[in-house]
Amino acid sequence: MKMEPLLEELEAAAAKLGVRLSYESLSDSVGGGGLCKVNGTYRIIIDKRSTVSEKVGTLAKALASLDTGGIFLSPGARAIVERYQVMSGRQ
Repeated sequence: MKMEPLLEELEAAAAKLGVRLSYESLSDSVGGGGLCKVNGTYRIIIDKRSTVSEKVGTLAKALASLDTGGIFLSPGARAIVERYQVMSGRQ
């Protein structure tokens, strides 16, 4: 699966879940970004200098922490999110 369409699909999934997504320059000590909760609202912050593949991984890992069962994800996108759910012991 090509990474750019996968990234776009995961970005749309975050929007459907009401999660604010932003790309910012993060310091090396922060890593590639991730999911956080600010004033009761979920937010995903991703380092804009990351490769497309790294952005997909960060976004999929963040979405794996949320309930994505109510939204449509293509089989490829669902597989990567579920892989992170298994890795975190969430599934």
